Amino acid sequence: MKKKYLLFVAAGLAICSTSALNAQKKESTKANMKKKSKVEQPSTNNNPLLKKSKLQYQAPEFDKIKDKDFKPAFDYGLNEQIKQIEAIANNTDKPTFENTIVALENSGQNLRRAITIFSNLNSANTNPFLQALDEEYAPIFAAHTDKIFLNEQLFQKIKRLYATRANLKLDAEDVRLIEYYNQQFEIAGANLNNEQKEELKKINEQLATLQSQFNNKLLAARKAGGLIIEDVKLLDGLSSNEIDAAAENAKVAGMPGKYLLALQNTTQQPLLQNLKNRTVREKLFKASWLRAEKDDENDTRETLQQLARLRLKKAQIMGKKNFAEWKLQDQMAKTPENAMNLLAKMAAPAVKKAKQEAEEIQKLIDKQNGGFKLEPWDWNFYAEQVRKAQYDLDDNEIKPYFEVRTVLEKGVFYAAKELYGLTFKVRKDLPVYHPDVVAYEVFDKDGKSLAIYYLDFYTRDNKNGGAWMSNFVEQSYSLGQKPVIVNVYNYQKPAPGKPSLISYDDVTTLFHEFGHSIHGMFASQKYISISGTNTPRDFVEFPSQINEYWALEPSVLKNYALHYKTGKPIPNELVKKIKNAKTFNEGYNVTEIVAAATLDMAWHTITDESEIIPANEFEKMALDKFGLLVNEVPTRYHSPYFLHIWSNGYSAAYYAYLWSEMLDFNALEYFENNGGMKRENGDRFRKYILSVGNSMDLNQAFRNFTGKDPEIEPLLRGRGLIK
Repeated sequence: MKKKYLLFVAAGLAICSTSALNAQKKESTKANMKKKSKVEQPSTNNNPLLKKSKLQYQAPEFDKIKDKDFKPAFDYGLNEQIKQIEAIANNTDKPTFENTIVALENSGQNLRRAITIFSNLNSANTNPFLQALDEEYAPIFAAHTDKIFLNEQLFQKIKRLYATRANLKLDAEDVRLIEYYNQQFEIAGANLNNEQKEELKKINEQLATLQSQFNNKLLAARKAGGLIIEDVKLLDGLSSNEIDAAAENAKVAGMPGKYLLALQNTTQQPLLQNLKNRTVREKLFKASWLRAEKDDENDTRETLQQLARLRLKKAQIMGKKNFAEWKLQDQMAKTPENAMNLLAKMAAPAVKKAKQEAEEIQKLIDKQNGGFKLEPWDWNFYAEQVRKAQYDLDDNEIKPYFEVRTVLEKGVFYAAKELYGLTFKVRKDLPVYHPDVVAYEVFDKDGKSLAIYYLDFYTRDNKNGGAWMSNFVEQSYSLGQKPVIVNVYNYQKPAPGKPSLISYDDVTTLFHEFGHSIHGMFASQKYISISGTNTPRDFVEFPSQINEYWALEPSVLKNYALHYKTGKPIPNELVKKIKNAKTFNEGYNVTEIVAAATLDMAWHTITDESEIIPANEFEKMALDKFGLLVNEVPTRYHSPYFLHIWSNGYSAAYYAYLWSEMLDFNALEYFENNGGMKRENGDRFRKYILSVGNSMDLNQAFRNFTGKDPEIEPLLRGRGLIK
């Protein structure tokens, strides 16, 4: 996932907040923070957030940045940018590209720096102070964004430049920036009357607060929802490393001698694949499914329903039928109908195959005299057995060849070198925000330094779930900035002295998220707003998903798939099994993601508030309507913990993964038809896709690379849904 923090000079604002606090602690922290700010207000002159870092490429000075620096930095930055915006809007000179568009683009640099660093830390390494600050400032930032995008004088200047852009003798990227701002102001509501603008401002503030609250509640629910096991015998089937990790989790949580099975973001939990005790599997699955609906302070259901109501109101003020219609204006899909058309074409074949897979699993259960009907908590356990039987592939047989740091440095980095000529050097001299984080310097094919890259592997109870990429510093020629990027994962940290062994699915996640990082590293634009990964949601996953395919490239695989004890490469017969099993269980996999994307679109194509009913009831009706209510195959994300759409910027956009995957399989065909993984193809992909940012029409960029428009058939074939 590419995590975007849409800051003050973009279409909206999404602040990610984390931490597991109860309501009492939150209020106490807020109160203490307010008291503290009165007596301990750091000078802005010494605030490391209010000046460019002296480290290479302005990498954050984590050794100097303190929690108490954020509040004064926010206040100073907010005030500073408003003064800059007023100066632009009130300038009596004739509006020009430089005094209006470039001035707007370059405004608020101190605020951007502070929010970017804060948002990244609050997602990956939060604490009660940061979480309280997040909730306090989310509505303030939303109001600030509105002050910019609903500024009538400023908008009139932009409209004038937009209308005359063909006569301004600008280059293509300059023209694109004018078009970008004109569209973003219109999407933000600049054409509304004053009464509508005031109502919109209130809604945006409420949305920002609720999104922050949802994030906080969910992190707390995930932390509190882990399954405690007292008898190690109940963990039969888990590896010794997994049991040691569960014991370490419990110890950290203050329960030595017990075992804590911590929850991950998704509905299904990885440990369900190996747990032999069916009762434990059921408890773990239900702990995941019910994590955020326990009628306590961490219950998210009312919050998400409030979000749905406010998003509908916002869309209606904008003159749209529903939120999705408003949201998709600047995406590749353009309309909810186009997005739903893609989902509908995938749903039927996916469900059909999933039901065939379910029949195979049920046969195995019956053959073993199980005496029960297949349930969601049984799927992964028995699917793994079916896979072993059909493909003679045991995930536990593969894992010893996938030690996480070896996969990164000898696999992910090696592929980047082969395709693009990149090399990497560990930078122990750069400060990091947590001891587990590793910093690298990245060098281009000509040996010149290209970027700084941080890697944060392991799960923590103060870290959001999932995996993502984001920037600490974004590339911009006009500002003289090179990219500073972070990849964050949630792999289980091994017990001291043990290796961190991961599944092949985890391997592809490493390649996927690094695909986002390459996209950011190859950014080559003058302006941040259209640089690097600042693209539509349904394009941004394209470079990351295609990077997954290099994980099985023979030359790459033999370089990183090394047994953690012997150092010997993975045997050819195991590689063959992995490839043969590539489309195994794809009916299940596609059904769960199509269900999630459809659920997202259902929530955001509501046209009347009366359609917003209790979350679980709404979810059931929506999935049933589209033929996706399959008991054995639950949606990848249940509404109460669908973080992507309620707080992480993927509202009405979760379909983007599949849209991008359609682009991905079409582009992969180009690679395969033109020699596969070779430098010439890598350079072409970099030129036409990875380096263009949002500086041109991306449908045209895709055609420039492949020579054609994307088709759905390669996606269906690639997923094993058609032959």
